[in-house]
Amino acid sequence: MSLRFQRLLLILVSVIMIFVAVLLILYNGRKNISYFYTPSELASLKIDIDKKVRLGGFVEKNSFIKITASSFKFKISDDLKSIDVAYQGLLPDLFREGQGAVIEGYMTKNNVLNATSVFAKHDENYMPASIKKGLENTGYWNKNY
Repeated sequence: MSLRFQRLLLILVSVIMIFVAVLLILYNGRKNISYFYTPSELASLKIDIDKKVRLGGFVEKNSFIKITASSFKFKISDDLKSIDVAYQGLLPDLFREGQGAVIEGYMTKNNVLNATSVFAKHDENYMPASIKKGLENTGYWNKNY
């Protein structure tokens, strides 16, 4: 075997191994990757009632209703469509109207999402109050944060 053929064989085996590795990663990740739908996308899809879905968008203004201490109703919107959400449990601290949220749950027959989990999203300017207070006390606080 010539040196040129050995190099070609080494390159070919390397490319095949990389291709197989990428295929294995994609195959194993297809059910483990969690994407969310916007309300417009969810309205256009035929979602099974028992299928778990993730819905992402903004909590619509003036739609939040507190039923009991741990039961809430609100709407998630993407400025085109909105979907009613019912949730029982504690909401995250950052959850409020106009704020981004990702909701995980099951669709019902009357097009209401029964949420099992609520994840609040914050913008890039968010800083926890304890960190802000610590920066102010040490003198490192910059008002541009």
